[in-house]
Amino acid sequence: MTIRRFAADHLVIASHNKGKIPEIAALLQGRVPRLTSAADHGVPEPEETGDSYIANAELKARFVAAATGLPSLADDSGVSVSGLGGDPGIYSARWAEKPDGTGRDFAHAMEQVRLRLGDHPDRGARFVCALSLCWPDGHCETVEGEIRGQLVWPARGTKGFGYDPIFVPNGHDRTFGEMESAEKHAMSHRADAFRKLVARCFEGG
Repeated sequence: MTIRRFAADHLVIASHNKGKIPEIAALLQGRVPRLTSAADHGVPEPEETGDSYIANAELKARFVAAATGLPSLADDSGVSVSGLGGDPGIYSARWAEKPDGTGRDFAHAMEQVRLRLGDHPDRGARFVCALSLCWPDGHCETVEGEIRGQLVWPARGTKGFGYDPIFVPNGHDRTFGEMESAEKHAMSHRADAFRKLVARCFEGG
């Protein structure tokens, strides 16, 4: 299948995550004239029924592209913990669901990881990000990026979002939660995926 370059002037980010949207906007700065979110268009989040990061990213991007009639970019990301057999993986956001059903709390999610890992000696983990750029006609371009590191407790830092405060990338001594956004953006799983997507769809790759 021929790779399709992005040539539109408006892109919809298929997310309601208030932490994720500015990260994506920063990574696409200067490449897309107008960026809006699914929430801006009143488009709800579809149920994520895929069995992989890539499947869920494509599902979300296709859904929003069809609903808005505009190209849409979705990501599906999470943390895969070696000592937990790769969990929480694609269920990373679901692990953050509060027991009382009132929303997501990633402090709760990080505590679940700590409790389930227990005294397991392997604290290795990797953040994974699948990015899918889809058009209203159903065509998608999808890539996947990752960064490896170690988990630490207690959580450190108030920057970033999600599991950032317990993840120390290999070769560093601070968590993503302790890093300024520009430093994190330069190395993150999302940045890795974006480099691949930009080379493929925004620079002719």
